[in-house]
Amino acid sequence: MHGQKVTTRVKDMITVNGKQYRDLNGNGVLDPYENWELPVQERVEDLVSRMTLEEKAGLMMISSQYMPNSAKIPGENKLKDTDETGLLNETDVVLKTHPFSKPGDDNYELPKPLLYNAGTTKGILDLNLRYFIVRDNPEAKDLAKWTNKIQEVAESSRLGIPAVMVSNPRNHIGYLYHGMMEASGQFSIWPGELGLAATNDEKLVKEFAEIAAKEWRAAGLHKMYGYMADISTDPLWMRYNGTFGEDPDLVSKMIRSVITGFQGEKLGGNSVAMTTKHFPGGGARHKGYDPHYPWGSFNPYPTEGSLYRYHIPPFRAAVEAGTSSIMPYYSYPSNQHSAQQLKEDQAFEEIGFAYNKAIIQGILRKELGFKGYVNSDTGIINMMPWGVEQLSAEERYAKAIETGVHMFSDEADPSTLLRAVEQGLVSEDKLDQSVTYLLTEMMELGLFENPYVDEQNAQAVAKSKESQKLADQAHRRSMVLLRNDQDLLPIKDERLKDMTLYVEVFQKDGAVQESDKLKEAIHHHEPDLVITDNLEEATDALLLVSPTPVADRPDQPLSVALGLETGVDVTRIKEIEEKVPTLLGINMTNPWLIGEVESGASAVFSTFGIKYEPLIDVLRGRFNPTGKLPFTIPANQKVLDNSPGDIPGSAKGKDYVYRDKHGNAYGFGFGLSYE
Repeated sequence: MHGQKVTTRVKDMITVNGKQYRDLNGNGVLDPYENWELPVQERVEDLVSRMTLEEKAGLMMISSQYMPNSAKIPGENKLKDTDETGLLNETDVVLKTHPFSKPGDDNYELPKPLLYNAGTTKGILDLNLRYFIVRDNPEAKDLAKWTNKIQEVAESSRLGIPAVMVSNPRNHIGYLYHGMMEASGQFSIWPGELGLAATNDEKLVKEFAEIAAKEWRAAGLHKMYGYMADISTDPLWMRYNGTFGEDPDLVSKMIRSVITGFQGEKLGGNSVAMTTKHFPGGGARHKGYDPHYPWGSFNPYPTEGSLYRYHIPPFRAAVEAGTSSIMPYYSYPSNQHSAQQLKEDQAFEEIGFAYNKAIIQGILRKELGFKGYVNSDTGIINMMPWGVEQLSAEERYAKAIETGVHMFSDEADPSTLLRAVEQGLVSEDKLDQSVTYLLTEMMELGLFENPYVDEQNAQAVAKSKESQKLADQAHRRSMVLLRNDQDLLPIKDERLKDMTLYVEVFQKDGAVQESDKLKEAIHHHEPDLVITDNLEEATDALLLVSPTPVADRPDQPLSVALGLETGVDVTRIKEIEEKVPTLLGINMTNPWLIGEVESGASAVFSTFGIKYEPLIDVLRGRFNPTGKLPFTIPANQKVLDNSPGDIPGSAKGKDYVYRDKHGNAYGFGFGLSYE
């Protein structure tokens, strides 16, 4: 064999002129779609011609897939069945209630039971599913073993079409919210997205993406739901932490870097295909509310021209970088809450972006020139069909497909789409267009030749010390020094000798355990530094504050104020600051209102999901801080209440930004160093 690595576990090989090919349909003949020497377009056309309507509809669904005994399974659906190897979950998960609501909400009860996750073998062989979202977080070798087993089932199917394993980001430290980050800790660990943005280093971010892509492919992951190209213009938004901040130019640079790093110059056998989200930008919010919920179902654009000036540019960068797919958000654009945005004085059609022709066909396709496919967000048909609630599920499929959606996320049952075809609402030609996009991606990723991975290699790649070494450098570069009175930082050797440090972490859950982790890290990384649990003995204090965003509820306002609701004992922090010189670190998942705790500290810095050892390196002066704020910190609640949610903090006027006692404005791009 020469020219192409080809592996098989279920079907036979065909050898022609010394070259090997997989006999994926088992007919003993080298068919065009099995021939890796032919152009991808020719192979795809051949395969589409062989597929049944049911196989096409199944390919257009992408559903969550769980490992046996997954903690992600709702309590009433705990797994009972596995395949004979014990590796595959064979239990269906059927939802009767809305996963993003709670009892008492108007949308809590689903209109009818929803197949959310099909047992693996049934999903692949009966429902013809091939795209699966990985929600669990096992070690890389176990992830590889599981994805290999899924590929065996896929190979055993009639046409042997491989599976595509999909995930949200997995390489960051960060607070977990919808779709932002499913897992962390099993691959190399990097700062959160805001932390990468704080480095302002395109080369470093591209290197991150190249390393992460190797880890993903080694474990059998092929496609990412990420990254978020949303411009974060509302500090209250619970998904702020998954963005690269508020500045269109910086976000565009970051998006371009992660796409080219993960995908390469074009998709290939080492690429991870990227699904950039959430078009045309989810950051424009009304009082911070998110469109996972009915009370946050629309995007406001109260500032004339804000859509094109701020929110569209990062998606233009994503298109230019060649992102494989684009994900529209659930929300619809509200005319009532918006100034003029569209060209030629058009009003918005007030339907969800995945159904919105002016947005998808007009802006994304025509203006930005996007050539890839459109992947819906989770549950636009049955859970968050904002603006098209009056349509039947079959009619929603038809409208979304007519608008240009090619794949439907977290749908495990293609029967409704099949009914839409049977009822004449959707033509089979439309399905052919969609599966052509999807099969092209699969073939370009090399999955028709080699979908299997080496389990031990997956573990070695995931735990590479060299990869983590570069990640640690990113952690050091992500920290932003905000204030440093009397040059308290760095902690120099002569001062260390006389220092007794009080250490505490403030967060809503697990604060004691996290404080112990920080103390342990200091003990191992800086053994000469004396730590005390008795504030009366301390000469200095190190406090790390990690607020938790307020839950998105319709009956209470969202808040970025620090207090017990966000897990921060402000009174206790102020007491410590009054007793001893205090080094105060604030983890910025959002631009918090920091005035009460910032003013009493001796030195203040911001983190965005950081490992403790690199942080200690910066505090000790082994690394000079270079990070810059990727957003603007608001001055107070009043300016927050009176500012629009569709423009960056840097555009909200000089009174919007928080200023410290020295007059320094903590706006976008601010950050000190030791020199």
